[in-house]
Amino acid sequence: MTALLGVLAGGGGLPACVVAAARAQGREVFVLAFEGQTDPRTVDGVAHGWVRLGQMAEAFRLLRAAGVDEVCMIGPVRRPSLGELRPDWRAAQALARIGVRAFGDDGLLSAVVREIEGEGFRVVGADDILDTLRARAGAYGRLGPGEADRADIARAVAVLQALGAVDVGQAAIVERGIVLGVEAIEGTDALIARCGPLRREPSGGVLVKIAKPGQERRVDLPTIGVATVAAVAGAGFAGIAIEAGRSLVVDAAAVSAAADRQDIFVVGVVLP
Repeated sequence: MTALLGVLAGGGGLPACVVAAARAQGREVFVLAFEGQTDPRTVDGVAHGWVRLGQMAEAFRLLRAAGVDEVCMIGPVRRPSLGELRPDWRAAQALARIGVRAFGDDGLLSAVVREIEGEGFRVVGADDILDTLRARAGAYGRLGPGEADRADIARAVAVLQALGAVDVGQAAIVERGIVLGVEAIEGTDALIARCGPLRREPSGGVLVKIAKPGQERRVDLPTIGVATVAAVAGAGFAGIAIEAGRSLVVDAAAVSAAADRQDIFVVGVVLP
């Protein structure tokens, strides 16, 4: 018998993609939605419950009551202040255990995974449910990076690997060797918007997204979709590079078509 899947749904459209894929496979699904984070459309027509981020005890109660065995955490979550979080006793217990070890997103999410597994649930990655999400190597669409773009990609990868070692950033934008910006808490869309006015040439510059060294593979992998393509093209950059095998591309066919319409490249790169 297939384990019942609990989807811990952050924002955006990716949680709904995972729900649809699991149901297409004949799996029963329960969505745990978060107030102020989850798109309400994600829970249409599927068993679900709503909690605040700080209601950890209630979240575990709802998952057990639904009969959940496996859990998939998917979709961006805006990190709240402690005042906004208002942790219940179980969340306060977890925060005390996590302490200062989890300043970065990956450290925090890895700690959350340990808490979930400590309650007896098995955590799985979104790409385990929908393996077509996993980024492949090579170009999406008709265009590929030129020589200067490849140099910018290599520069961005070096920067991200160095910063990733201290759990900072999954994305950077580099133009002709100049680092225009590195993603921090603002997210990729805000990074693109911030770096657009910093362009030094009419065209050029690459958004690069890679996983951090030692990243918890089951949660928060670098992700792009059609909206990312539109944002990069709108900001005037030449293209996007994403790490093959360790990143997610939402609707690869639509991403390829959007890249062709916008005359930018999208490429999956294999890192050593």
